[in-house]
Amino acid sequence: MLTPKERLHTVLEGNKADRPPCICPGGMMNMITEELMQTVRIYLPEAHTDAQKMAGLAKAVYEQGCFENYGVPFCMTIEAEEMGAKVNLGSRIYEPHVTGYVIDTVSDYGKLPEIDLSKGRVKVVLDAIRILKEEGDVPVVGNLTGPVSTASSVMEPVVFYKEMRKKNQETHAYMEFITNQLIKFGTAQIEAGADVIAISDPSATGEILGPGFFREFTIKYINRLIDIFREKGAQTIVHICGNMNPVYEEVNGIRSDALSFDSVVPMKEARTKLEGRVLMGNVSTYALEFAEPDKVRTLAENCVKNGSDIISPACGLGMKSPLANIRAILQAVAKEEEYASH
Repeated sequence: MLTPKERLHTVLEGNKADRPPCICPGGMMNMITEELMQTVRIYLPEAHTDAQKMAGLAKAVYEQGCFENYGVPFCMTIEAEEMGAKVNLGSRIYEPHVTGYVIDTVSDYGKLPEIDLSKGRVKVVLDAIRILKEEGDVPVVGNLTGPVSTASSVMEPVVFYKEMRKKNQETHAYMEFITNQLIKFGTAQIEAGADVIAISDPSATGEILGPGFFREFTIKYINRLIDIFREKGAQTIVHICGNMNPVYEEVNGIRSDALSFDSVVPMKEARTKLEGRVLMGNVSTYALEFAEPDKVRTLAENCVKNGSDIISPACGLGMKSPLANIRAILQAVAKEEEYASH
């Protein structure tokens, strides 16, 4: 029987394992729920700023029989905050969010500070990864907010999208700056011990950008990240939100080891359109919060039947999602005795 780390590594390499891995990467796709926090008595928002607590909650996801990985951080605001955005760290029932932008136009990107790896929540994440790395057989997934989503968290998104056209060259200069900060943070996560880097870019969808800008701004900068992280020895997962129909051809140009989609994308369709790619997903997070465990098990089994190589939630879990529902995903893909050993 493979260890969780061996299983995920094998599948991300494009090879067959004993069964599909069952993971929840963290970042945008995290599963820190109220019931999990109450079970282990570690709580948000404190765990956003304390490496021991962050590592403790990440371990609980695995130890409570939910998923077969550790994943940190638990939000998508760190990169923007480190570049000067104001962030509300949320509570036990809602996640951190940006409350104040830093610049009004891409032309002002030179005013942004660079990410400092030695302090703030960046350092908390790196320290948490070092703690988690000591556990051995469980894969550690580090997380980055994708380039377009980070860029549109530092300034007003609508203005940013307009300036892609109106100030095209300056937008590219801004994106170079953002991408360089993400390379720095992602590389530091790998050096701290992350086996995989998951990049989530929900603001970079084909629906928002259209195929042309998707190619020009999403694929170009995500691939820069992927290529460097691969050189550093890490595997990569990229999550793109929204309908893939307009951009399947473009999406296939993303060079990540796995592609992850939300529940609006039929896995059977993705399997047909993206032949030969490792696909991840996409159990409905609505069902995980509101359905019964049997329904969740059926959805997870269908993901496997329809061609998903790595089973995961379709997006971040609602804070009220019951642990019984979350555990049902792993129950569906793992043998009973394997599940019991957790």
